[in-house]
Amino acid sequence: MSIDLIGFILVAAATLVLSVMMVLSKEIVHSALYFAGLLIGIALIFFLLNAVYVGIIQILIYVGAVVVLILFGIMLTRRDILLG
Repeated sequence: MSIDLIGFILVAAATLVLSVMMVLSKEIVHSALYFAGLLIGIALIFFLLNAVYVGIIQILIYVGAVVVLILFGIMLTRRDILLG
């Protein structure tokens, strides 16, 4: 097995685990952080596939903007509204 293939398998497995943890997490902040890790894992897969531009865009737009926006939305929402 090549080192690139082993790295790809490890990153893909970590991304899969993060996606399952994101869905099964009870805390919404933890789900958002798992989502950030998931998007970073996807960017790493793009880097391993030599799609560097797409990986950089993935990090800048999705991890840098969308996840931060989601976290700010969660932090600005009162907890009693979320619990119903």
